Amino acid sequence: MKDIFKVGKYKFKSRLIVGTGKYKNFTETAKAVKASGADMVTVAVRRVNVTNKKEPLLMDYINPKKIRYLPNTAGCFSSEDALRVLRLARDSGGWNLVKLEVLGDQETLYPNMKETLKCAEILIKEKFDVMVYCSDDPIACKQLEEIGVVAVMPLGSLIGSGYGIPNKNNIKLIKKRSKIPVIVDAGIGCASDAGIAMELGCDGVLVNSAIAKATKPILMAEAMKLAVEAGRKSYLSGIMEKSFAAKNSTTHKRKIK
Repeated sequence: MKDIFKVGKYKFKSRLIVGTGKYKNFTETAKAVKASGADMVTVAVRRVNVTNKKEPLLMDYINPKKIRYLPNTAGCFSSEDALRVLRLARDSGGWNLVKLEVLGDQETLYPNMKETLKCAEILIKEKFDVMVYCSDDPIACKQLEEIGVVAVMPLGSLIGSGYGIPNKNNIKLIKKRSKIPVIVDAGIGCASDAGIAMELGCDGVLVNSAIAKATKPILMAEAMKLAVEAGRKSYLSGIMEKSFAAKNSTTHKRKIK
């Protein structure tokens, strides 16, 4: 049975999305992406070289014809700045599927949802296919879905924190109410976090820091791949209901003499 990951009109084999920032160099980035099995990578247009041919280009290491590039607006704190970045990405690389993030402050890198909604509406009118980094707020996620984004990407915890998913109930509620893909973005620290996200029913997971900052990034990339696959299969299998009481593993009662 094929389990295809659909985001808007796009189809992917892997439910793991990998970031391309924070690695030692492009060689390490490419090896990590390959080990992860991901067929979509995020590219911070303001930080990763995709246009200056006088310096090493990401495209020389990761073929955009084989791996879909997802331009993002990392580091943008206003809708105007985010719009400028994504318009540049489409003009320079023809990339229409984009990841929007409009940050609220430098300390938490929490999303500014007012600016995010404002920017998303404009991008949709300009025929972008928009995936959105957002707060783990079911109301905000539904508002984004209603204006036409192709995926919501609620944070698990703060960007780069590695703190996992402390608020699992919100993620489950967002998924229950969503008719579009829900992808956990930010806070994944280890493979088990990615597995948990998938067991909650999420459609995908985005990981960058947990791989790039691991002592052995390539090995961690492979671990993330396996965790996402295992978590997805666990979810699809129908996880047993939890119980505070013990339950016998057999149905018969033991006779006591």
